Amino acid sequence: MLLAVIVACEIGFWLFLLAGLSCRYLLHRNRASAVLLALAPAVDLVLLVASVLDLRRGGTASPAHALAAIYIGVSVGFGRRMLHWADVRFAHRFAGGPRPPKKPKYGAARAAYERSGWYAHLLAYVVGAALLGLAIVAIHDADRTAALSSALEFWTLVLAIDAAISFSYTVFPKKTPVSRA
Repeated sequence: MLLAVIVACEIGFWLFLLAGLSCRYLLHRNRASAVLLALAPAVDLVLLVASVLDLRRGGTASPAHALAAIYIGVSVGFGRRMLHWADVRFAHRFAGGPRPPKKPKYGAARAAYERSGWYAHLLAYVVGAALLGLAIVAIHDADRTAALSSALEFWTLVLAIDAAISFSYTVFPKKTPVSRA
């Protein structure tokens, strides 16, 4: 059941995003666009409520509960970036906006880009880990929260690997290739 809510929330997020951008660039309805774009991240509240209600019934936390917390964390950490990414591309495609910039490939600009992505991941982790931790503390039963603890351990490992990769661009910047004349 909760997995279906997660899928519905993900679909809802993208539908609200597309509807908001369509209102802004195709229909020139800025107020309606603002409302629809505000509803995109608000979908996470539905997921949070569904997850809490499911756990309050006394069930055992499942990987779907962990995924719900991770999803909410990712929405907070990366939501603004996702909205901006979609907005720039939609404006270019449908409103004559400038071509979206490509991600930098070399040097300090690439290192800064990679670090900013890791900082967004860190924010997502902090929010998601806080939700997982709150659930673990609130349920106060290691057997019922094993899936949440496992997810938190795995995500911590993923965050550490992401940090190593992201900051490697700072320590070992990729140099611009020398062109042969």
